[in-house]
Amino acid sequence: MTAVLTRRPGLARIKARSAGAPLHAFCPAFVALVVLASLFAPWLAPSDPNAVDLSRALAGTTVDHPLGADAAGRDTLSRLLVGARASLLGPLGVVAFSTVLGVAVGMAAAWRGGWLDSVLSRSTELVFAFPGMLLAIIVISVYGEGLLAPVIALAVAYLPYVSRLTRSLVLAERMRPYVSAYQVQGHSPFAICLRHILPNIAPVVLAQATINFGYALMDLAGLSFLGLGVPPLTPDWGRMVFDGQTAIQHGYPLSAVVPCVLIVLTVVAFNVVGERWADRVARRTA
Repeated sequence: MTAVLTRRPGLARIKARSAGAPLHAFCPAFVALVVLASLFAPWLAPSDPNAVDLSRALAGTTVDHPLGADAAGRDTLSRLLVGARASLLGPLGVVAFSTVLGVAVGMAAAWRGGWLDSVLSRSTELVFAFPGMLLAIIVISVYGEGLLAPVIALAVAYLPYVSRLTRSLVLAERMRPYVSAYQVQGHSPFAICLRHILPNIAPVVLAQATINFGYALMDLAGLSFLGLGVPPLTPDWGRMVFDGQTAIQHGYPLSAVVPCVLIVLTVVAFNVVGERWADRVARRTA
């Protein structure tokens, strides 16, 4: 397959690489736009996202409320902007915890091997037996609603994916000559892993973390839709979809459809960015 690709004419190769150019250009721009909107949401929101005004309940689009209002009369655009913070902070926490712990577990298992590798590998396989959403629901039922409990639960559920990836990458890196050279020079295993192996595997791990971000966003939005995520008064995209069911029944779907579309677009954008990054890393190392 590789040999066939290398024999393509220059024009055909350029067309093949640029086939997905619009999507690859749109997704990073969309991700940047969502992140900036979440950072500057308090200044961008046209009104208080929690201000209840029953006189404008289920109001349509106006100049002051471009996306209308929900069943409680709260401005949909303001809740979307402010809700982006909770919708992105949760997945960020999941990815941060699972990536840091997963890298540590995978690197320790690959470097030490033996009984430690067996124990850590069996432990991660045990976590695989519990679906992330089910684990999050159990934790929330014990500690109550909020953002911290589902973030910790999903981080534990995502940890095995990162640890397995890290373990395979470290095992491959250990076979390279530079590792043996550092060992001969007397460098400690911790220094070799932290200063040399980790920077080499970081691009692949970060690409996987970007993909995991999209999945975590979708899981947390699902929990919020079920009423198990953030508190009811906290703006969140998943919670907005749940609250917008009443508006859909009365013929005003914007308050539910718009956050739903944003969730889908954000998940797709992060997945495309992560896969694109992974493809670049794979071509660089090939």
